[in-house]
Amino acid sequence: MRVVTWNLWWRFGPWEARQKAILTALRELRPDVVGLQEVWAADGENLAEWLAGELGLHWTWAASHAPERWRRRIGGAEVDIGNAVLSRWPVVDRDVLPLPAPADVDDGRLALYARLAHPSYEIAFFTTHLTSPLHASAVRCRQVAALAEFVARHRGDTPFPSVVTGDFNAWPDSDEIRLLGGYRTAPAVPRQVLFDAWEYADPAAPSATWDAANPYVAPCHEPSVRIDYVHVGPPGPGGLGHVQGVRRAGDGPVEGVWPSDHAAVVADLAERPDPDAGRPV
Repeated sequence: MRVVTWNLWWRFGPWEARQKAILTALRELRPDVVGLQEVWAADGENLAEWLAGELGLHWTWAASHAPERWRRRIGGAEVDIGNAVLSRWPVVDRDVLPLPAPADVDDGRLALYARLAHPSYEIAFFTTHLTSPLHASAVRCRQVAALAEFVARHRGDTPFPSVVTGDFNAWPDSDEIRLLGGYRTAPAVPRQVLFDAWEYADPAAPSATWDAANPYVAPCHEPSVRIDYVHVGPPGPGGLGHVQGVRRAGDGPVEGVWPSDHAAVVADLAERPDPDAGRPV
């Protein structure tokens, strides 16, 4: 099962050309499930709906409850922003969590839950977008605590582990990522653990999803770092859902156009249990 998470940079930059590059990149990846952040909707059009139609996927999306600050950055245009899930399997349930934030940084960040009806089991899938100021680790910790409770509430009785994706705007060793994982510090929800899929990556593989090599990022003069994640709960019976591989994608131009200011993260998860898993050798 191929899972992708990607921040699509809303309607910034050459967004129409970028939209085509995003589609090309996703088509080449052939994902089963995609968590998207900074998805736009305007004038009856929705980027997630268009991508789903082009890729033959089901979809759901949730709009930010406070898009005004975003709109001011593009001159006040009436464009909505939100998170979306694209899925090869039907979406049978969904919920939205507005993330807590103080008024001075609140721009309507949220988490979106989608329950996916795989033929053999259901999948509790989440995608989120945490607040972005560099100094706002404490805010992100509050958001992660709320997100963890949201995951626990919707986990349900399914053998497949929960999958939590998104742009966390946080470095891998940050308090907020450690808190969500629950295996390097006390978990936000007792006994709930979510592995950072990148723990399974080739240590020599490029990891930065916020990368100064990207021309949309370079003007910020910030360090290159990984801030986008796929988190997966402990494997189910027979290793169901365990991480088989993980890498970056969307990390270069497509016919001369960089698709986004973020690179995507791609994780391959075991779709079927291994009948030999757990047997003594």
